[in-house]
Amino acid sequence: MKRRFGLLPRVILAIALGILCGLFFPDWATRAALTFNVLFGQFLGFVIPLLIFGLVAPGIADLGRSAGRLLALTAALAYAFTLVSGFGTYFASRAIFPSLLEGSEVVLPEEQAALSPYFTIEMPPVMGVMSALVLAFILGLGMAYIHSRTLKAAMDDFKGIIDLTITRVIIPLLPFYIFGIFLSMTRSGQVAGVLGIFVKLIAVIFVMTVILLLIQFTVAGLAARKNPLHMLRTMLTAYVTALGTQSSAATIPVTLAQTLKLGVRPELASFVIPLCATIHLSGSMMKITACVLAVSMVAGLDLSAGTFAGFILLLAITMVAAPGVPGGAIMAALGLLESMLGFDETLCGLMIATYIAMDSFGTATNVTGDGAVAVIVDAIDRKRRRTT
Repeated sequence: MKRRFGLLPRVILAIALGILCGLFFPDWATRAALTFNVLFGQFLGFVIPLLIFGLVAPGIADLGRSAGRLLALTAALAYAFTLVSGFGTYFASRAIFPSLLEGSEVVLPEEQAALSPYFTIEMPPVMGVMSALVLAFILGLGMAYIHSRTLKAAMDDFKGIIDLTITRVIIPLLPFYIFGIFLSMTRSGQVAGVLGIFVKLIAVIFVMTVILLLIQFTVAGLAARKNPLHMLRTMLTAYVTALGTQSSAATIPVTLAQTLKLGVRPELASFVIPLCATIHLSGSMMKITACVLAVSMVAGLDLSAGTFAGFILLLAITMVAAPGVPGGAIMAALGLLESMLGFDETLCGLMIATYIAMDSFGTATNVTGDGAVAVIVDAIDRKRRRTT
């Protein structure tokens, strides 16, 4: 049986090769890598608004068509957990990172590198990121309200094209892009600081995910009057499975089986778990928030609390459109990173590399928390049935 070489191993290999090759690559080879990075960065800038529009609009239409009381309750819980994760990570990171990352400032490659790409091609996007997001909301809600079939079918086809662009073009080329970033950093002498940041972030985020899951299952335990530690232990099978698949969608059968062991009714679990695989992203929110703060601090960006609050609120919605592939959440978030936080191509590249290095932990946290959401929805629905 042919073994699949996943995205995480490819990214790790790209980082290692970028550091190694940066020690001996001739100028012409380095310039060739820089040329690829510039072109790929331009392509990303062009695709990002289309990605947001093509994924968010049909996603909202799908949710609207199946709207109901349980859908609203599940979506509200998933969104609330995601926001708690985002703001909790923000405040914790604000308290921890200044001392943790002290002395870790990194001078970005463009500021030091004497080499330049051979050429570049301008690829201006057809619309701005916020324009794409607003248009997606208008069309998505409109299609749901009028039960559009023709436009919805066209948008589904467009979404298929965007999904193919991500899975067949962007994701496969990401390791080469990350290779170029670390090649350039090695040439500029800044790679040691970046690797030190990676190790510190992984340790901190792992501890944060444990705390987040304890909070989620404590709430579920209070709602259902069950032992939260026993429920969390039951869901560990889904956690471990997601570590390997790096996909919430691929882990749905295991998540569903473990959720049934928590006592959730089969008909409700069969509805909540697949839905949460798309809309519950507290683990991904934690990773992106922590990575954004770390990258902005070492890059010397001063982001206000108000700006970050708006970013978290919009990110919790935008990530719902994330494709179900490794690294999908960070792809959906790139537009907000550029438009709201002022991240350039290099900072976005650092975000991608940092995020993917921890992708498994976030996905595992997402799917494990899905069980907590299902338990809470089941408990509330049972209580409603008893009182009516």
